[in-house]
Amino acid sequence: MADVHVRICEQEIIKYDLEIKALIQDISECTGPQSELTELNCNVKDRFSRLRQRIQDLEQMGREQDKESDKLALLKEVEAHRKQMLSNQTAWRKANLASNLAIDKLEKEELLNDGDTTARQRKLTKESLAQTSSDITESLMSISRMMSQQVKQSEETISTLSTSSRTVLETNEEFKTMTGTIQLGRKLITKYNRRELTDKLLIFLALALFLATVLYILKKRLFPFL
Repeated sequence: MADVHVRICEQEIIKYDLEIKALIQDISECTGPQSELTELNCNVKDRFSRLRQRIQDLEQMGREQDKESDKLALLKEVEAHRKQMLSNQTAWRKANLASNLAIDKLEKEELLNDGDTTARQRKLTKESLAQTSSDITESLMSISRMMSQQVKQSEETISTLSTSSRTVLETNEEFKTMTGTIQLGRKLITKYNRRELTDKLLIFLALALFLATVLYILKKRLFPFL
């Protein structure tokens, strides 16, 4: 059972050692931002803490070995792991130094680039303002021309409406005159129709009188005894 615990402890020490080396490599290649470097360092501290604890556990297991040879072998292994841990700590410090130098360099370059960018932006802003001013002027002139055309069209429309209004008034007067003429004609026709009816009635009465006279004469001559 003790050998199993020893092997598990050794495997975890190797695992933490490899993880630390990988993190140190990431730190040496880190060029920012600073928050990323801080996070990597936190992870390294966590792995060192776990590694240190497992080395102490291995040392305790070595001291508890019954065989002197096993005890010496484990204690020698513990010493090798401690030396490797110290080597990793030295590499960690160097990686941090290199990363900080790289981050500082990049920040300085960004400041210089920001200065150049700001100058270019100012230039572009001035050019943009000039172009915008020109566009606004052109737009105002276009609007002015459109308003002038609209005013001219409005004047023409008003003139057309005025002419149309006069035409409508003249047509209305003509319509009134025609209405009066039609009404007069209707009166004359009505009067003529009445006259025609009267004439027909007089003719009918005259004809009736003539026929009555003829019949009376015929009666006297043909039937005197009646």
